[in-house]
Amino acid sequence: MHYLSFVTVLWAFSFSLIGVYLAGQVDSWFAAFSRVAIALLVFLPFTKLTDVKPQIAVKLMAIGAIQIGLMYGFYYHSFLYLSVPEVLLFTVMTPVYITVISDLLERRMRLHHLFVALIATSGAITIRYAELNEDFWFGLMLVQGANICFALGQVLYKRLLATEQLPAQHTCFGFFFFGALIITGLSYIILGNENKLPTTQLQWGILIYLGLVASGLGYFLWNKGATLVSVGTLAVMNNVLIPAGVIVNIVIWNKNAELTSLLIGSSIICVALLLNFMFEKNAANKETASH
Repeated sequence: MHYLSFVTVLWAFSFSLIGVYLAGQVDSWFAAFSRVAIALLVFLPFTKLTDVKPQIAVKLMAIGAIQIGLMYGFYYHSFLYLSVPEVLLFTVMTPVYITVISDLLERRMRLHHLFVALIATSGAITIRYAELNEDFWFGLMLVQGANICFALGQVLYKRLLATEQLPAQHTCFGFFFFGALIITGLSYIILGNENKLPTTQLQWGILIYLGLVASGLGYFLWNKGATLVSVGTLAVMNNVLIPAGVIVNIVIWNKNAELTSLLIGSSIICVALLLNFMFEKNAANKETASH
């Protein structure tokens, strides 16, 4: 879980950086494309084409196309209709999608994972902010599209590593970003606005940070961490990002927030994480006893 916790800190800044400095100023598709392109450059030196089977490379590209390529399309555009806190708040359904998708693929329903995800979701919902604007419903749908893509990608990556023999992850993760690059590149060519490219050093600096650190390092460590924890823990950690992102937004960008709600919501999320550990420990003990 150390990987997931570390990336949570990295990503806590991404929401505000995008919402404050890029949304409405830099074309969303260009921002997504440049972020993925920079992340791909990070992994190109480590990518070993001869060590990766073609079918594995295709699967990694497909996962990247979904988890980042399509997700970024929904995610970046949501900031045009919602505030940073609203975008953060509406990501609460990601853990529910993770548990449901995982259970559907495995053709079983593990209720304790869904239970934990729902508790974490209730905690995140407790963190409420400004009144919803007139674009609420469209923005909400955009965020849910991003949530589903992000959840599906995580589950598929976790299953891929559990069922296939892969070389060291850093030697094949470039295919993940290449799949995302195809989607974001084509989307920018078709839908992008070349009149809204970055115009300041700050905007370029943020795009470079998002590509090198938040995406390049962040997604690799997050997906690696996802393979080392249970589905329930992964679901909860997706919602820990919400209070983390909100705290960053409050402290650095001086957004007004109801601190009482933030503390209560964060506490509920922590309880969900603790409950999941208890469920997992009991399940492990029962499995050990059965042997």
